[in-house]
Amino acid sequence: MHIIVVGLNYKTAPVEVRERFAIAEKELPQALAQLKQTSSIMECVIVATCNRTELYAVVDRHHLCGHYIRSFMEQWFKLPRQQFTNHLYMYEDEKAIEHLMRVTSGLDSMVIGETQILGQVKDAFALAQQLKTTGTLFNMLFKQSITMAKHAHTETTIGESAVSVSYAAVELGKRIFGHFNKKTVMIIGAGETGELTAKHLYANGASKVIVVNRTFERAAQLADKFNGIACSMDEAGDMLHEADIIISSTGAEGYVLDRHMVAAAMKRRKSKPLFMIDIAVPRDLDPSIAAVENVFLYDIDDLEGIVESNLEQRRKEAAKIESMIEQEIEAFAQWYRTLGVVPLIRALQTKAADIHEETMHSMRNKLPDLDEHELKVISKLTKSIVNQMMQDPILRIKEMAGEKHSDEAMEMFVKLFALEEQLAHVKQAEKNAASDSNSVAEAAKAKSLSRASAPTLIRY
Repeated sequence: MHIIVVGLNYKTAPVEVRERFAIAEKELPQALAQLKQTSSIMECVIVATCNRTELYAVVDRHHLCGHYIRSFMEQWFKLPRQQFTNHLYMYEDEKAIEHLMRVTSGLDSMVIGETQILGQVKDAFALAQQLKTTGTLFNMLFKQSITMAKHAHTETTIGESAVSVSYAAVELGKRIFGHFNKKTVMIIGAGETGELTAKHLYANGASKVIVVNRTFERAAQLADKFNGIACSMDEAGDMLHEADIIISSTGAEGYVLDRHMVAAAMKRRKSKPLFMIDIAVPRDLDPSIAAVENVFLYDIDDLEGIVESNLEQRRKEAAKIESMIEQEIEAFAQWYRTLGVVPLIRALQTKAADIHEETMHSMRNKLPDLDEHELKVISKLTKSIVNQMMQDPILRIKEMAGEKHSDEAMEMFVKLFALEEQLAHVKQAEKNAASDSNSVAEAAKAKSLSRASAPTLIRY
């Protein structure tokens, strides 16, 4: 068996390509069912977000798996592979495991250390489990990756530093005010970054938002999002004194606010602190405003300096997570190496249980005067002896499974304990169980496919 991942993300494909490979949430069950039916694929999970579409699979023939998965992508997204192959990446076995852990912990994200992807991977795995497209390997691997990512975010500070201009603005504001409760925010220019900054401030407790824009209609639209007040540029001067925080991001050629206007507003504010963020290029706010007492003026370079500093801090924390990932990869490899001994252990346990049962049956016949309590005590004691006798052989075969000649060791184990018959029964039982599980899964797929609409290619 081999583990692979095939996908594209923000690093390998621009948004106009990524959006053509988006999978709507309601279509994921059908996509999973179709991928699971693809030749050579034994287990599968699909992780689909705005920044990535990744197909994880357990395959029995890794040299052909890339071809089969690309064929699935051609059929599902209705695109010839020539149009997307150069945007794809494919990792196998240890590299695939490492990639999944980096993705889940946020190290492969556009904003390093973000936590949203953890929830998205968790949801993708939960859906695959529900639809029975995962099995032994992925049930272990995804659970391990999710647990590791949780530890990564609780045991490091990777998610604590602001790494966007809008978050940096909030962080700066906290240094000045401590909190934003009962604070008024004024947005000058209804641009995207200014809006996002106001959104973060509002979410952190700012109680009132004033939106100033050259086009009053646009100001009114944005103000509605925050239950705020809209006003024109001409009216802004009369409302400056009400604002505790001013975010300016317009396309004006000259300064929108000068020192005289701000000084006049500060008199009406009785010199209460005023926090001003100039996100515009060229700048909206006259730099000399910074000389006004109790006015804290920052421009885009100040914020980007904070962002870069915090990114460097996240990179240091990321190195700790890389070390955690290395340990988890080795732990998974060790677990995987012991998988081959599971049927042997079950066979040994089956043989021991059969011997114990036969012995107890013989005892009942030879010692008919024993009552139920006595038989129960004897059964418990003899079972304990059997279990203790098996402990060391089981421990040793697990250890030997990780060594170089593990196949020879397992073969010798079968011969030493004469487990051929029991091993055959165990393997047949596993095969029957897998067949029953597949039958249930196929019925669920058929039901899902009958209800689902045909896959729709999302175009913009």
